[in-house]
Amino acid sequence: MSEVVSFEDYHRPARPAVAGRAGRAPDVFFDRRELNQILNLYALMVGAGEWRDYAIGHDPESCCFAVFRRSTDAPLFRILKMPKLARRQGAYAVLSAGGRVLKRGRTLAAALRIFKRARLTVV
Repeated sequence: MSEVVSFEDYHRPARPAVAGRAGRAPDVFFDRRELNQILNLYALMVGAGEWRDYAIGHDPESCCFAVFRRSTDAPLFRILKMPKLARRQGAYAVLSAGGRVLKRGRTLAAALRIFKRARLTVV
């Protein structure tokens, strides 16, 4: 016996299945305003000859913007966003090449202020 299918069911687009994503929170990422602030700073530092390359990474708990002097080196600085720490230490942090926290902030502008105070360079 054949099954009767309505017109709406026939023309409804199928939802794409995403493997392994059921019940998981979406990954954390920088929004447009945050990325604009970071890229403006990046443009200034590239113009000054300090930075040459960058990489962006993310996972379910945090996202990272890493800057490099050369693309083959370890990152000079990493700008992290971890919303889980927003109420405690601040959601944003700037880390040095060795992983030391240079500045934390509740806003991205507060964390990026470390680059405006002093010209940070690697020796």
